[in-house]
Amino acid sequence: MQKRSILHMLDPMPNNSPFDINMAMDAGFEVLMPYSNVKLDSVYRLTQDTIFSRSPAGIKRTGIFIGGRDLGLAMDMLEASHQAMVPPFEVSVFADPSGAFTTAAALVACVEQALKIQHGKELKDCRVLVFGGTGPVGIATGIIASLAGADTALVDHLLLDSAMDVAKAFNRRFGCTLKGECARTEEDKATLIKEVDIIFCAAKAGIQVLSSEVLKAARNLKVVGDVNAVPPLGIEGIKRTDAGAPFANAVNAQGTVAVGALTVGDVKYQLQHKMLQLMLTTDKPVYLDFREAFNKARDILTEKK
Repeated sequence: MQKRSILHMLDPMPNNSPFDINMAMDAGFEVLMPYSNVKLDSVYRLTQDTIFSRSPAGIKRTGIFIGGRDLGLAMDMLEASHQAMVPPFEVSVFADPSGAFTTAAALVACVEQALKIQHGKELKDCRVLVFGGTGPVGIATGIIASLAGADTALVDHLLLDSAMDVAKAFNRRFGCTLKGECARTEEDKATLIKEVDIIFCAAKAGIQVLSSEVLKAARNLKVVGDVNAVPPLGIEGIKRTDAGAPFANAVNAQGTVAVGALTVGDVKYQLQHKMLQLMLTTDKPVYLDFREAFNKARDILTEKK
């Protein structure tokens, strides 16, 4: 009799995400075991309890999912879990804190595709700003864009030091080249966006970050992407269903295009589903984070063409 598939869901927060639980069930896991308030130093023990309680056949139908909100902690937990494996007792592990890795991967991949189609350019040719850049999705977006070669800055709405500290921390961790910027006022925003090619908006839902008036300063803008689906949207003039459509508030002659939240969300949903299914179907254990997510998001968009 085939063993039931189990996903152990480790989360340092008081509650596991209902979104992740629903996604895991829909991907085919039969048993979900949520763990809240998980400390980093507990991950090793929990992982070994997971692997040594099942036969090698059962291990193939077992996985670990790491949630939370802190990207650095999620990566530390993934590494701690990896270190606890004792092959052939080894299971797949997937880190996606706050859905940030899959959301950011979908956002960057959708914008990258629009950039290629409309302008024939690559991310490495572009200057990029990430508004909401010190939150989970913003940080992950910045890391992915930077590692793809873009000249990328994370923008904080209050403190320059906050943005710079985050940039330095993740540059050390992943070898990217993030910068930090601050935009407290409309004038600050207008100054920052003057020469950029791409704007990502990953700010909190329901907050307009860039108004049509501010956007008049963006004379070189090629693509805008926004993950906010709650009115008012983060970038004025964008539509949630935009998928490389002309951007209503563009002021340059280059044909600025937009990628909206529902377009990003559709890819994010497919992406998380595929990565969870991979854990159930792979013969060799996999360790999944934003890097694998970005590769698979690109694949999803290629398949859609």
